Amino acid sequence: MEISAGGLLEVRITAADVGKRVSVRRLIEAGVAEEKFTDTVGVLTSWDDGVLLITRKSGESVRIPESALVAGKVVPAAPARRRGPAVSYEELAHVASRAWRPVESERLGDWELRAAAGFTRRANSVLPLGDPGVPLDEALDVVRRWYGDRGLPAYIQTATGAEGTQELLCAELERRGWVREVTAGLWVGALAPVADRAEGAGVVLSREADEAWLARYQRKGVSEVALKVLGSGPSVWFATVPGLSEGTAPQAIGRCVVDGRWASFAAVEVDPALRRRGLATTVMAALARRALDEGASAAWLQVEEDNAGARALYAGMGFAAHHAYHHYREPAAPGGGR
Repeated sequence: MEISAGGLLEVRITAADVGKRVSVRRLIEAGVAEEKFTDTVGVLTSWDDGVLLITRKSGESVRIPESALVAGKVVPAAPARRRGPAVSYEELAHVASRAWRPVESERLGDWELRAAAGFTRRANSVLPLGDPGVPLDEALDVVRRWYGDRGLPAYIQTATGAEGTQELLCAELERRGWVREVTAGLWVGALAPVADRAEGAGVVLSREADEAWLARYQRKGVSEVALKVLGSGPSVWFATVPGLSEGTAPQAIGRCVVDGRWASFAAVEVDPALRRRGLATTVMAALARRALDEGASAAWLQVEEDNAGARALYAGMGFAAHHAYHHYREPAAPGGGR
């Protein structure tokens, strides 16, 4: 907190600091013998009618009455990373987009509208990297019509928690009634330590997702559209640990996309009866070796907030959170329609 020469806490932020990362202290219990305070760090996304709105790294919005402020200051846009490859949000967003391509897309200024017959939100949401070229309300109208013409709900994918992410857009969407449905983390790490984690013996690598691989994939009844999305990317590899007996589903599978210095890991799935035996690590190690052979040196993956097992696994491999990303769904139409 800001402390004056006289030792007193001071509020050194104003409404002119909207869009900047701030740290504030506010009073939560007044008029008692021991007053209590709490601190909030995030992007100041608005300061209207005596209320501050701060969006935390997680995407959570915190409303703070101006009257409760005890201290506040602007802080650096993002903390320095202590480990893992250095990378901007914009670079990661483009790399992640290339690793999971829609079957149809259209530009709206710097926004990309993406559709794939509803197969995953990532392939059926707007990626808003910059200015849509029109006022926000007009852009949102275009988005709703575009997805409505395809029989799909309108989603916008945003990010928070790193320099250049979209806390301001998140706040504007929430003001307009858009609902945050999904939050996950994008984690990064060095690739070589992943390759060194296991021998990778018994893993079969292929350029295509065959019937055996799909038999273990969590999304059943995969369509032709889904296969196109799964096979999209600069250099795609599928890993399979064959079943324990002929004709049975694989013990484990995984997918990797190599794109320059980056390798992504996804669809790492293990037979529930065989978990905690190192199969996920074995699959990732085999894919990491192949990615190293193609010149990659860094890795990224996405993990949901509530998947404690996966988060522990990836942290043990040297991955760390870079930013959080969210999918906002259009508000329901009056009368309960879409």
